[in-house]
Amino acid sequence: MKQYFQEEHFMLQEMVRDFATNEVAPIAEAMDREERFPVELIPQLAELGLLGIPFPEAYGGAAMDTMAYTLVIEELARVDASVAITVAAHISLGTSPIFLFGTDAQKDQHLSNLISGKYLACFGLTEPEAGSHASGTQTTAVRDGDEWVINGAKNFITNAGYSGVCNLTAVTDPDAKRPGGISVFMVNPKTPGFIISPPEKKMGWRGSDTRALTFENMRVPADTLLGELDVGFKQMMTALIGGRISVAAMSLGVADGALSAALKYSNEREAFGKKIHRFQGIGMKLAEIATEIEAARHLVYHASYVKDNGGDVVNAAAMAKLKASEVAVRATDFAVQAHGGYGYIKEFPVERYFRDAKALTIGEGTSEVQKLVILKRLMKGL
Repeated sequence: MKQYFQEEHFMLQEMVRDFATNEVAPIAEAMDREERFPVELIPQLAELGLLGIPFPEAYGGAAMDTMAYTLVIEELARVDASVAITVAAHISLGTSPIFLFGTDAQKDQHLSNLISGKYLACFGLTEPEAGSHASGTQTTAVRDGDEWVINGAKNFITNAGYSGVCNLTAVTDPDAKRPGGISVFMVNPKTPGFIISPPEKKMGWRGSDTRALTFENMRVPADTLLGELDVGFKQMMTALIGGRISVAAMSLGVADGALSAALKYSNEREAFGKKIHRFQGIGMKLAEIATEIEAARHLVYHASYVKDNGGDVVNAAAMAKLKASEVAVRATDFAVQAHGGYGYIKEFPVERYFRDAKALTIGEGTSEVQKLVILKRLMKGL
């Protein structure tokens, strides 16, 4: 893996691992049990520079590459997926679109505040009738003088209750052929008509804030339009590439955390007078899972490298996200199995890893969507 890294990457990895071990791990079980968002960690994450890893120093960012960002998310997820998705959604889906497509005035308005942790950002794409079919957006924005009037709904929005800006998609040209005619607006959640629902009750990621949003005759100024009119779908798909690499990195962390727990337990637990890793049913599976994680790691790091250096990042990100998320599900499932009855109780963290892993095959495009993306690229090569 050294071919991907520079010295600064190793230093960053060590710093984040120490932070995750010393600050996140002690409260991870309580956040999950209490379904509590870790507000106390946001200032610490900002102080370490982790909320601005890929953004320019002019805005307070660290000006590092995608590989560095990948390592940050992986290390956080190794300890707790909720903290990892909070950071990942804030950077890749919330802040990145403003940096990539915003005007200078919009960047000046938000980037420094987002990087410093003054407030978080969220991404309003998914709707009740537009999940995998993201171009099926039904939220509308109608121009009225110097304002846009927005009506509609979004669901499964990460960080929604703690954000100071929400990037949301809306149909601005109902007559255009989809995915055209969709635009993105940067909206202050305190805007009248912006309704935030209570947090969702989730199987996993229980320390992450996930909510539905409703917009009822919400009026926003014309200058909240992000970038160009009617090209919002393309903008959000660009952001989703980074999001897919984020989820792939999360998947690595969750899988690795589960494997570490299984290795530790299998070296402590004895049955029939010997350590359980010495039984082939356990030992061979540990080796198999470790190999799968390593294969996924190469795909994830390769996708990060491609994003930084050019190439077909769409395909690379889809393959990385598909492989790593599916491996995370298998790794966590086996970790529970290796613990036996103890894997099913909350005294051991593997049951939390198991619950957290499933969302990785759904968020930022399901496994089935990733396969469609990959297939499309394969067919283009004929």
